[in-house]
Amino acid sequence: MRALALRLLARRERSRAGLRNRLAAHGSDEDVDAVLDQMEQSGLLSDARFAEAYVASRRDRFGTLRLRRELRDQGVPDALIEGALGASGGDELPRAREIWRRKFGVPPANVREHARQLRFLQSRGFSSDILKFILREIEE
Repeated sequence: MRALALRLLARRERSRAGLRNRLAAHGSDEDVDAVLDQMEQSGLLSDARFAEAYVASRRDRFGTLRLRRELRDQGVPDALIEGALGASGGDELPRAREIWRRKFGVPPANVREHARQLRFLQSRGFSSDILKFILREIEE
């Protein structure tokens, strides 16, 4: 089971909960927990490192709300999530502008298009304040 865990971690960082789910079919809960504890103690498994890598790889495409939700879904504790999101630095507004520019590039022509652009940015995990500011800025 340890060899399988090492192979999975060699491909990419994983959260403890994510790796636990992958290993669950290969041993008892006690065996899986023992392997995970051993890997954490040796530094091979780290939720903090996973969260930082996850945020770094996705922050150019998604907003804070979505990243926070996805990390929670991966079983990362809230304190580590906030640390990773805080360490990612930068303001959300420039990221949201860039994402909007790449996807649309032109102001909405009508109410339907306005709603579509809002839904897109919202699905990317940006707050309603950011959405309102960007679309107001674009329309001017």
